[in-house]
Amino acid sequence: MLEWLTDNKIPLGRWINAFVDFLNENVAWLFDFISDVLGFIINGFIDILVWVHPLVLIALLAGLAWWLHRSWRMSALIVGALLLILNLGYWEPTMQTLALVLIATLVCMLVGVPTGIAAAHRPWLYTAIRPILDLMQTVPTFVYLIPTLILFGLGVVPGLISTVIFAIPAPIRLTYLGVVGVPKPLIEAGEAFGATRSQLLWKIELPHAMPTIMAGLTQCIMLSLSMVVIAALVGADGLGKPVVRALNTVNIAQGFEAGLAIVIVAILLDRLFKQRGAPGGER
Repeated sequence: MLEWLTDNKIPLGRWINAFVDFLNENVAWLFDFISDVLGFIINGFIDILVWVHPLVLIALLAGLAWWLHRSWRMSALIVGALLLILNLGYWEPTMQTLALVLIATLVCMLVGVPTGIAAAHRPWLYTAIRPILDLMQTVPTFVYLIPTLILFGLGVVPGLISTVIFAIPAPIRLTYLGVVGVPKPLIEAGEAFGATRSQLLWKIELPHAMPTIMAGLTQCIMLSLSMVVIAALVGADGLGKPVVRALNTVNIAQGFEAGLAIVIVAILLDRLFKQRGAPGGER
């Protein structure tokens, strides 16, 4: 029995390989178009961030932190941390990483939040997508990095798509949990006052679920940053490249400095987008 099982292997790998080859041969034009559009958007955003004078951008980010949180401590933290990155010589890679993370997070939220809302209102949909979400978060990133590299070529685009695949389950799950967790008496009160389904969503469900949705946003940012080094392996610029270079040359100093820059970006983005009044956030 055991020999029969091992001798009659299911050719799952060959099927996937044949499917990727089919896509590459028949719809390569579509993937080239997607790659060109996404590459243009990302590179344009990077050019804007790099074009702005570092001190001006630091001041703008500090002002944004003050406007969002009314905290001089957070503004001072942003100024000090970004000046440290500038001093270490990683400003341009940091802007490249920031652009990749922000665009990946934007795509994840634009797709993840509506999907989470739809899943919360349709239990069968969440039952259907839950195994897919589990698969997206548990399959090693290198596994789906290979087909994205084949289909979209070397550069920032396969890194962006792999980042989105890895990070998008977080906003979907947390949006679902936030909407499902709205107390039924609150929904019934809205219905008693004659609220439509749209009004229930925008005036009751989403405001009540907003802290959970914002937690999904910060989780998405953290997951996107964790893909920085992986994206560098397929040609994406950013802080992942000096980390990979330091690993190949056993350069402890360069590896520590680039890793510290990644940690600083993670902390700043987490503090910046954390909702006011949330646990651990500024009040």
